[in-house]
Order: sequence, then C-alpha cells, then structure tokens
Amino acid sequence: MWRDSETELDYLDFDYLIETVSNIIKNDDLLPSTIGVYGDWGSGKSSLINMSIASLKDNKDTECIYFNGWLFEDYEDAKTALLGNILDTIERNRTLGDNAKKCIAGLYKSIDKMKLVKNAIRLGGAFLTGGSSVVTEFAISNALDNMLPSKDGIIKEDLMEAIKSELTDKELREDINSFRDNFDKLLKETQIDRLVVFIDELDRCSPDTILDTLEAIRLFLYVGRTVFIIGADERHISYAVQTKFKEIEGTGIDIGKEYLEKIVQYPVRIPRLSTREVELYISLLFMEKDLSKEEFKKTIEFIDDKKTKNFFDFQLDYGLIKGFDEDIADKVKLSLEISKQLSSVLANGLNGNPRHCKRFLNSMEMRLNMAQYKTIELDRKILAKIMMLEYFKPRMFAELVSAPVDLTGKIIELSTLENKESESLEKLASWKDDEWVNSWLEMQPAIGEEDLRPYFYFARTTLDNRYEMSKMKLSKIANDVLRNLTAGTDSGIRSACDKAKEVNEYEAALIIEHLISRITSSSDISDIQLRSLLEWGALKKEVHTEIINGLDAVSGTRIKPSHIPRVMNFGKEINQTQKVDEIFDSWIKNNQALKTFIDAERGN
Repeated sequence: MWRDSETELDYLDFDYLIETVSNIIKNDDLLPSTIGVYGDWGSGKSSLINMSIASLKDNKDTECIYFNGWLFEDYEDAKTALLGNILDTIERNRTLGDNAKKCIAGLYKSIDKMKLVKNAIRLGGAFLTGGSSVVTEFAISNALDNMLPSKDGIIKEDLMEAIKSELTDKELREDINSFRDNFDKLLKETQIDRLVVFIDELDRCSPDTILDTLEAIRLFLYVGRTVFIIGADERHISYAVQTKFKEIEGTGIDIGKEYLEKIVQYPVRIPRLSTREVELYISLLFMEKDLSKEEFKKTIEFIDDKKTKNFFDFQLDYGLIKGFDEDIADKVKLSLEISKQLSSVLANGLNGNPRHCKRFLNSMEMRLNMAQYKTIELDRKILAKIMMLEYFKPRMFAELVSAPVDLTGKIIELSTLENKESESLEKLASWKDDEWVNSWLEMQPAIGEEDLRPYFYFARTTLDNRYEMSKMKLSKIANDVLRNLTAGTDSGIRSACDKAKEVNEYEAALIIEHLISRITSSSDISDIQLRSLLEWGALKKEVHTEIINGLDAVSGTRIKPSHIPRVMNFGKEINQTQKVDEIFDSWIKNNQALKTFIDAERGN
C-alpha cells in the first residue's frame, strides 16, 4: 500500500511547475510576493510544496518555513500562530547578535499584543481596524480571564494597568508599522537573503482561519525579499473572503476574487492528469513496490531521461523497460498491464485526481492482503476490473453480486453479455444499453467464465454501506452539490445543476446512489425529491442507467400523479422513452389509479 500523503518524488511531472515557483523566488525584481499553488483537493499541492522546499534546501541564504494552517485550527489564533512560527524558526536556525535579539524580542512582544487584542475583540467587542475605537477595560478584563487559566499569585489589577498603557489605538497602529521595520532589520541582521514561507492545507480551514492567515501575509507584502506560497483550492479561499466581505451592490465586483488577486500576485495552477499521465503515475506507484530501492532509482533515472528526449510521444510500456533491463521488465510486467487497464477509467471517472487514484489502489491492495490472509488467491487484473464497476456503477455492481450463478460460481448473464448475446437477460437487462458498461465488458480480462464469489466476499462492507459511505467519500464541491440537492428548495437544485460539470463520474454515482436511496426509503416521495434526482441526473450522462433502474425499483403504490410528467420528460430528455414506458407499465400493475394519468402523458 501507499501512504496517503505528500511526497518529494515527482511522479506527476511537476518539474516545470517547481521551476516556475523557483524562478519567482529567485527573481529579486518580483519580491516581496505571494504565490498561489492552486488545485483541487488531492491534486498534488502538498507534494509540489514539498518538492519546492527540497529544491531550495541547499541554499544557505534562503530560509524555508513550512506552516500547516490546519494543525492550528481551534488551538490558536492563526495569524499569531503563523507569525510566531516564522520567528521561532529564525531563532532556531540562525545565530542572533545583540541587534537581532532586540529585533526578535520586539517582534514577539508585538505578537503578544495581537493575541491580547484578538481576545479583547472576541470577548469585549472592541473593533480596532477602523482606528477609531478604544480597547475597553471590560474587554481587557475578559481577555485576561480567558488567557490566564490560573491566576494564583497574579494581581489582575496590576496587569490591567500595564496592558491598558500598551493597548491604545495609536500604539497599535504604530506597532504594526514598527513590526515591518523590525522584521526587515531581523532579516538583514541574520543574513537571510530571502525568506520563503510555505502555507499548506489552508483550504481545509474555517473561513476565519483563512482570513487570519491572509491578514498575517499582508503584514509582509512590502517587507524585503519575502515570499509566501499558499497551497489551496482557490475557490475555498475566495468563498472565505466572500463570507466576510459581501459583494458590493451594483458594481458586479467579485470581492472574493478581487481580494485574492490583491494578496496573490502569481497563481500557479495544477492541471488535472490526462489518461497518459494517470497511467504513468499508477505505473510508478506499482514499480516503487515491485523493485528494490536501487532498481527503482535507476529505472526512474532512465524514464526521466527518455521523457526529456521525447516528452509528447513518450510511452511507458514493457518493451521500453525490457530494452533497458530485462529482469526489471519481468518484475513490473503485470503492474504495467494493470496501469494501462485502469488509466482511462480513473482519469475520466476521478478527474485525474492523484489522491483518488491512490485510494483506489490502496483499497485494491487491502483486499489482496485480506485474501492472502485467508489463503485465497485473487487475480489482480480481475480484481481491478471488478472494482471499477464497484466504484463507478455501484448499483450495477450490486446487481452483479445478486445475479444467478451456475454450479461453478459463474454468473450466467455476465457471460451472455460478454458474448454479445442479450436475449435471455433478466437481472442484468439494463446493462446492454449502458455505454460505460459496454466498454467495461470489452475490457480485458473477460470475467464471465470466472468464479467471482471470492472477489465479492471482500467487497461485503461496500455492499452493506454503499449509501452511508457515499457522503463520507465526497469532496467539498460534491458535498455542496449533495447538500443543495437534499435541501428541498428550488434554489438548491439550481445551484447544484450549475456545479454539475465540476463533479466527476465517481462522485456523481455516489450522489445518485444517495438520492435514489432517499426516494426508495421514503414513506412519501415528494415532488422536490424527484426533481432533485431527475434534473441534476439528466446533466450527468454516466448515471442515466442508474436513475432508470432506481425508478424501476419504486413501487407504483408510492407514485403520485404529479410524478408522471416529470418522469416522462426525463425519459424524453435522455432518449429513453421506451424504458420509461416499461416503468409506467410496472407502476400501473401496482397502482391502477395511475393509468389515467399515464395514458394522458402518452397521448392515448
């Protein structure tokens, strides 16, 4: 299995992105500045940051600082945590003369004031940003109570007087200006030619934490050769700004976008992986496990050399590796075959997301390990193929598991479909019209003649929890879509439909599973529930078959007359009127009262 974390090894062809970041850092004319490393969740932002840090580690005049905003969530004010982290690193890594010690002492004192003011604002209501209000005695008192868990031996009144003398508005404004001056002096005294602060995981934080971190960065925007590198999904950062500063009426200004562009001068966006890149990524992950460290190292060097010479036409395959080292080629042959088998499906279904790909592979490896413990041998290629159906067509996977088998464990209808014979289908009848499934059936290896029961055994938790697990597996965007679809409002449906293109095939399948589950388990199917399923589902071609099957599973006794036109329109929109007619016939058998309304829709 593989660690679900960042890496310093470049499996994702990030070399040109790392060089772009490095060139900005090294260009004195561009500093001070902020770089945004933008990408979806799991796209490799943290890995790019790690590789950028590694590329700078040999430069003694450059001080690199790594700050994970998520770690400080709920524990400390993000602004002062970041500032304190910067000072702590400089104090730890640099020799401080007397002047540097004075500078750093003044800077720590400024941070302490910021902490106190933050608590005073939170508890006492003093608002300082306009420069017109005063930190009240009440606010200071509340802040002290909050900051001092034990006041044994401490005379609160003496502290109150000392603090009030420090916290006038004038002093605070001057302190912010002197902070920048002191920090500039500190960099010169400690011979730091440039300071590079990497801020990671910011898009996992609350809007308040994101804004506090951006406020801390603002203090350094015009100080020396400083560079802040923010790794985040820019949509989350923009959303955080919008929650604080509402859009200005009548101007059409996107305040989140405008604010972010002011803070971040150089956006570096991580693209989604193509099918070829996913294949290479998966191949390298497998090869890392197949080979010894020495073998893997020299193989990576060979692959990098070949890519450099012929980047756009480069293809990693068995023949290429065999020409380099026949023994290594034999060790990785199966992995290369599986990588090719998985690449197009994972690239399209998971939007080329490296973390999702890695999690798919880890799930596969866990099942192989479980089977090995039970002394059961699973074919890795068959397992990979079955898991594709499980991930992207969960309802059809459940149908496959429950389909009739012969005495050898062979699924009769699956073999029929592979042989392109569909006359006798019952359980898997809907499969013959699904393009995705037809492509999957043609994918090697053929599994219609295999006993698949051992593979299903280790998928039991998926079958038991496919509805409950769906929400847990969704990205933030997909979760927002699902939340809007289940909100029971017209605006929620519109918002979800606007974001349909941003949801990949895997997450679309999970969303549809959840919506169908709500409908089939609901005692009263509302119009808005059905609209959510049909209007959003109509925009996602890959789930049309699941929706048809889900509607077919609903008893006609639970259908209302108002549902009929919606289902008919859905069938017309996706060119499945024949299937909808069959569903209508089934509903009429269960509920004769629907016949009049269905006949009216049919034009009878």
